[in-house]
Amino acid sequence: MLGGIASAAIFTNQTALLNNDFQVSSFLVVRSSNQSRKYSIPQPFFKTPGFREHIFQFVASNNGSLARKNIIFAIPNERDDTEKEGSDYYINYPVIVDQKEDRSSCAPGMRTPFPLLPCGELIPRSNEINDKEDGLLAKLMAVHLHVLAMEQWNSSKLKMSHKNYLVSATNLIHYLALKSLDVEQLKEELSSICFLNLDTINQHVLASLSAGIRLLDNVKFDSSSHTISYSEGISSTKSLEKQMKGEFSVNTLRRRASHTADLLLGRLPEKRNTHIMVTVGEEAIQSETLLKDLLNAGTTIVRINCAHGSPEIWSEIIRRVKRSSQILEKPCRVLMDLAGPKLRTGKLQAGPCVLKISPKKNAYGEVIYPALIWLSRPGAGSPPDHVSPDAVLQVDGEELFRKLEVNDVLTLFDARGKQRTLKILSRYPIFSGVGFMAECCKTAYVKSGAKLFIKDKRRKLPAGHVVNIPPLKQFIKLRVGDLLTISRDSQNKESNLTSSTGAHRITCSSEYVFDSVKPGEPIAFDDGKIWGIIKATSASEILVSITHAGPRGSKLGSEKSINIPRSNIRYEGLTSKDLIDLDFVANHADMVGVSFVRDVRDILLLRQELEKRKRGDLGVSLKIETKEGFEKLPLLLLEAMKMPNPLGIMIARGDLAVECGWENMAYIQKEIISVCTAAHVPVIWATQVLESLVKYGVPTRAELTDVAEGMRSSCIMLNKGKCIVEAASFLHRTLNNHSTKPNAEFKPLALSSHDS
Repeated sequence: MLGGIASAAIFTNQTALLNNDFQVSSFLVVRSSNQSRKYSIPQPFFKTPGFREHIFQFVASNNGSLARKNIIFAIPNERDDTEKEGSDYYINYPVIVDQKEDRSSCAPGMRTPFPLLPCGELIPRSNEINDKEDGLLAKLMAVHLHVLAMEQWNSSKLKMSHKNYLVSATNLIHYLALKSLDVEQLKEELSSICFLNLDTINQHVLASLSAGIRLLDNVKFDSSSHTISYSEGISSTKSLEKQMKGEFSVNTLRRRASHTADLLLGRLPEKRNTHIMVTVGEEAIQSETLLKDLLNAGTTIVRINCAHGSPEIWSEIIRRVKRSSQILEKPCRVLMDLAGPKLRTGKLQAGPCVLKISPKKNAYGEVIYPALIWLSRPGAGSPPDHVSPDAVLQVDGEELFRKLEVNDVLTLFDARGKQRTLKILSRYPIFSGVGFMAECCKTAYVKSGAKLFIKDKRRKLPAGHVVNIPPLKQFIKLRVGDLLTISRDSQNKESNLTSSTGAHRITCSSEYVFDSVKPGEPIAFDDGKIWGIIKATSASEILVSITHAGPRGSKLGSEKSINIPRSNIRYEGLTSKDLIDLDFVANHADMVGVSFVRDVRDILLLRQELEKRKRGDLGVSLKIETKEGFEKLPLLLLEAMKMPNPLGIMIARGDLAVECGWENMAYIQKEIISVCTAAHVPVIWATQVLESLVKYGVPTRAELTDVAEGMRSSCIMLNKGKCIVEAASFLHRTLNNHSTKPNAEFKPLALSSHDS
């Protein structure tokens, strides 16, 4: 019988072994405290990616032969041999190996029993080996060997990592090795003696396991039986030598993770552990104070979505960000997201340029408060922060603003020909001139070109005309049971919003979707607000039956997302628009966001394009928003770590939830953070954070909990909304309270007279 614990094992493929398809070479060594044996087994089988389905452990049984046990990894020979060039990363994340209960199993009922444990009827189980700590040491050492095995099998690939990421990539491999094991029983046993917590060692796997082994190995046991030494076979490995030098020590890896986040996102403000990112658009250049207010509220990163706007708008936003950052002495970086191959609804024809102005009325239709209207010149800027108008009118008329005084009355005829009066309430100095607050006591529909007259004692004098009324946004209202036709046709006229068959009609800008979808597949619109089933397809149209919408119908407008989770659509990586936009991003931004990353080929293409532009210093944020991107996250990270660029991951929870299922999001976002923590890569927590606060000024309780969960990331992102400054300020205070002692605390328990 072999006592003690084996110090090495291998994994193999059942078919390969049975068919003897490979040459035989001896390298499996099973060691114990009293003897060592070497076994001949097939060596090259593990190099074929297809042979990953059946993985086994070989342990010595009482008759000296090799007995097969199911495992999911192993370590090769004690030499530091590496796999052949061209083989894939051997991570299999996560791997599940089913196991039936049998009499020879070390741990009946476990899906993946620990490898390298003494098994067989004549070998004592872990709770029978001297003391409980001795059995834990055996299991912990087995896990440690597994971690080293995974590093060794991937050593040639790890050497391809950029020097900035070599240690982090290696720790990621260590984590994936640990992740592939069923360690629930070990976690419980370690917890029972208040020892190592395997759930918190992602950032420094090898150092934590090694420290645990050393502590357990130093425990002295008083036993009449032989003492087993487990440290042999570990201390001689090259990985542990690197750890001894400090590369893989806990403190070193923690500093590395912090440094990686600083390279991408910048240094954090005092008393904060998390960055605040805010998405801005054209509204940032329509207001002279918005960006300054956001920086003062605690924003450290501004995000621009290249799916909207133009280079002229982006340039002005970035210019104002840099100017505000310099004036306020508050560092702020710029992230620009490439649009990527996202499926979106086409643009609907713009609606009429008319603005409805409505006073507040009670249930009887009586006016309670007049509507407040801000009047200013075109380009004069937004109203002061303490002013909250119901409508904004830009008026072309220099003479009007020179003569206008408080209590003056303006008249106009609205789009219906109704005469309406505007009484001037107050005058305000603004960035470029003056602005006025007026009130209107009746409902008015004001269109561009409407003429304003100023009342004199004797007559009405023309004083200017209204300009720049934005067009109303068009939309289609969909209800359950409605039919929707998605067309290739890029010319979408208002008359075509409803077809002759009664089906609503909208276009899609991504033409390759029409060649991939099939009837019966589900389809979602606007981040899952509307769902349907594809009923029929043709070369130019897709017919959808709506299966889910709001009780009173849901609005579907221009440039809203389309998701087809079960379709095998062949997306392109960087689109032609992305490559054009990347030229601008490379010259103006600090970071580029790469949307809908699905495969390592997307990373390879990005790397080539950045090398062409000589931007090895440009920060890269990979957006995980598809099921394929999530499943391949470790491979995407390892491929991206071949670049010198600062690296991060954005959890784009809008598309990700639709693609993977709402019920899976809690697990998915937790897994992404765990993997990125192991890779020392910062995470950006995005999509609908504090959405109610951003839009309406009051957060929900669930949103506060979401922020607390987001504090595990390096950055929290807020989207656009009319209360965005208040939301950024609120988030800043929340993050500060998390980093410091909050105002509200538990009061200490007072001792009663009986206690004293």
